[in-house]
Amino acid sequence: MKVAVLDITGKDTGRKVELSSEVFGIEPNNHAIYLDVKQHLANKRQGTHKSKERAEITGSTRKIKKQKGTGTARAGSIKSGVFRGGGRMFGPRPRNYAFKLNKNLKRLARKSALSTQAKENNLVVVENFDFDAPKTKNFVNVLKALGLENKKSLFVLAESNNNVYLSSRNLKSSKVVSTSELSTYNVLNAGKVVFMEGALEGVEANFSK
Repeated sequence: MKVAVLDITGKDTGRKVELSSEVFGIEPNNHAIYLDVKQHLANKRQGTHKSKERAEITGSTRKIKKQKGTGTARAGSIKSGVFRGGGRMFGPRPRNYAFKLNKNLKRLARKSALSTQAKENNLVVVENFDFDAPKTKNFVNVLKALGLENKKSLFVLAESNNNVYLSSRNLKSSKVVSTSELSTYNVLNAGKVVFMEGALEGVEANFSK
C-alpha cells in the first residue's frame, strides 16, 4: 500500500512511501483489539472508591430493642446496613483493576488497529517537521493545512519532541505520541492518524516481529 507524503502546508511532495503489509495490511483481529482497549481503560482507573461499612460508622453500640417479643426481626446495632445512616453492605473497596496481556496479543491488537485505519483511508504521512519554540498557533496552522482543525487526530513522531508536544497540549482534539507510546486505543480513537515520515520505520520495526 502506497501513501503520498505531504509537507506541513498540506501539499503533495510528489513522493510516496510503501506501508508494510505485515503492519498496515493484515486482517484485523477484533477480539485482540477488544482486550487491548479493555486493558488500557482498566489501567486508567484509580480504584480509590470506598464506602463506609458498619465497623466504620460512628454511632451507639447499645442493643436498640429486646431480642424477642417485638414481632419484628432482631436487631443489635443502629450501625447495621438495614437502617438509615448505617454502614453500606457489600460496598466498593479500593482495588487495582489492571490485568496483564502477553506481548504477542498486544502487538496483534496494534497492527489490527493500524490496518483498520489504513483500510478506511485514515492514515496521513507528512515530512518530518519541528518548531523553533513551543507555540499552539504553529500546531494549529499544521492542522488547518492538513484539514484536521475540527477533527480528532493522532500525530505519531519518530521520537519524543518537546516543542511539537507542548504546542499540541492545549488542543483537546489532537494528541502527539512517539512510536514507543502508540496504543490501540489512541489509534482507534482518532479520526486521522498522522505519521511523520521518520516514524514509519520505527512502527514497522516494532510491530513486524
